Amino acid sequence: MQASALVGCAEHCWLLPRKGRPLELSTGSILLLIVTGFVAGGINTVAGGGSNLTLPVLMILGLPADIANGTNRIAILLQSAVGVAGYDRHDSLDRPAVIPILIPSIFGGICGALAVALTPNLYLKPLLLITILTMSLIILIRPDVMAPAPGTPTLSPREHRGAWWGLFVAGVYGGFVQAGVGFILLAVLAGGLRYDLGRANALKTACALAFTGVAVIIFIALDQVWWVPGLLLAVGSMAGAHLAVKIAVKASQNSIKWFLFLMTLCAVVAGFLY
Repeated sequence: MQASALVGCAEHCWLLPRKGRPLELSTGSILLLIVTGFVAGGINTVAGGGSNLTLPVLMILGLPADIANGTNRIAILLQSAVGVAGYDRHDSLDRPAVIPILIPSIFGGICGALAVALTPNLYLKPLLLITILTMSLIILIRPDVMAPAPGTPTLSPREHRGAWWGLFVAGVYGGFVQAGVGFILLAVLAGGLRYDLGRANALKTACALAFTGVAVIIFIALDQVWWVPGLLLAVGSMAGAHLAVKIAVKASQNSIKWFLFLMTLCAVVAGFLY
């Protein structure tokens, strides 16, 4: 009777999935979630593509694809909060630029999260892979595009309408799938608005925090979040984000550029395999 009451309370608090059988996690599964979260949190905070690790792991553990997509957002939300706080503490976050950049990102996130229940991922994946491959080629052929020279004046989305729509599209994709959205945001922030990669990463993380917060509310309403694996993943993700910020603020733009290039290649390979 007591055990049944505990399970009922857990289900009421959304600690266990409310559809189907409760998810049983072994010690190995718990460690896998935390370690995967740590690696993904670090990758997302400096570049992007961490969800190419976390989504397959969640599905290997038995979560349906739609539930894995929603559950993954808990870790992304909390890692982004840690990342933004860290970048701001190290004076890497351009505070005056946050609101103008967040407006199109949030609008896009709302559209993407609402569309996720209705639209297949068939067409978005090839588009994302093409975008990431293009970024890789730009980094190799025209590195000044993705890594502006020191002292390059930055732009506002109000001054660059193409960047405004780029942020909106990034929000749509981030609200829909998330995996690889960091690359799109960096392309807009560094390539379009001319931020150096250090400050672009800070603003990218702020964008991810904003549209993921909106997406999480929608996924909870759709009953597509399983809290136990999501929070375990988040524990590792927050630790990874905390460490990554400390490394990123001390790294040269050239180091970040080549790390970004490596992550774009890894993301493409993961996209073909997953």
